[in-house]
Amino acid sequence: MENNSSYWQANLRIIATCLVIWFVVSYGFGLLLVEPLNTIRLGGYKLGFWFAQQGSIVTFVALVFWYSYKMNKLDKEHGIEE
Repeated sequence: MENNSSYWQANLRIIATCLVIWFVVSYGFGLLLVEPLNTIRLGGYKLGFWFAQQGSIVTFVALVFWYSYKMNKLDKEHGIEE
């Protein structure tokens, strides 16, 4: 029972981290901080525009792979790997 509790706490911590990062990138960088970021250029495009159009998608895909990596590691630590 204690093992299950620590597993789910670690799982929820990973999920919360992913959601916070995704929120900051999509909402923070794409909407709230767009004007300051637009002073920086990335490949000819304003950085705020890039985050609003592509940055949140790229971040989401990277988070999917990071989440998979972390969950595989967590599963091995708790002996429930597939």
